[in-house]
Amino acid sequence: MPVHEITDPDDDRIADYRALTDVELRTRWEPPHGLFIAEGELVLRRALRAGYPARSYLVDAKRVDQLADLDTGDAPVYAATQDVLQRATGFHVHRGVLASFHRRPLPTAAEVLAAARRVVLLEDVNNHTNLGAVFRGAAALGIDAVLLSPSCADPLYRRSVRVSMGEVFAMPYAKLDRWPEGLDQVREAGFTVLAMTPAPDAVPIQRLTPAQRERAALLLGAEGPGLTAAAQAASDVRVVLPMRRGVDSLNVAAAAAVAFWELGREDPPFGGE
Repeated sequence: MPVHEITDPDDDRIADYRALTDVELRTRWEPPHGLFIAEGELVLRRALRAGYPARSYLVDAKRVDQLADLDTGDAPVYAATQDVLQRATGFHVHRGVLASFHRRPLPTAAEVLAAARRVVLLEDVNNHTNLGAVFRGAAALGIDAVLLSPSCADPLYRRSVRVSMGEVFAMPYAKLDRWPEGLDQVREAGFTVLAMTPAPDAVPIQRLTPAQRERAALLLGAEGPGLTAAAQAASDVRVVLPMRRGVDSLNVAAAAAVAFWELGREDPPFGGE
């Protein structure tokens, strides 16, 4: 595995990794260039396993041996000191391993829905940490796919990928280009759209009927504002997680995980990796 030493943080060969903490800059750079950044050895290995082609690797010079068993193919491996890494990326790369990957074309919503039994729908979830956590919970707790409203954050943004522990690579996802009209497409595919809300007149999620659970599409909104009135109106059932001690809501990723478990509690047992 040939390794190329980088001594200048402005070296054009590592332009993919520049200013990784600048969300606006990365949003303008990554999707238009068809790339995303994976942080950490575990995450980059999961990206490779999922079939994403690597563009390049950038590692702490002291950690090059961590990639010694990889077939890096045509993707160059760059090594630099921690000082150079920090000046190039804008943060301390404490995991010591970064990789730039080519994106793959997204499937259509119709393709994703056709292959799923249970899905989660996200409206305006633009916090990358929450988005990554929802993907991780979905992968772990029996959700087959994720569908995003047009204004949702990018699941392949570095922080989302990291928080999901690479599960964004394993979980099929697509965008609904029209919102909330796209919820009609979900319903036409045979799903019951369940809108999560803390409203006092919503149905406690554990009281859903077997028919409502059978092909559930759980709809969640951004933390704070929650679901829009239009999205709730376009749903089939409004559901709530019953709360105690006066707590009115949970973090959206925590609420999603509880709801995922509840919807799948009658599923046959299954194991992880």
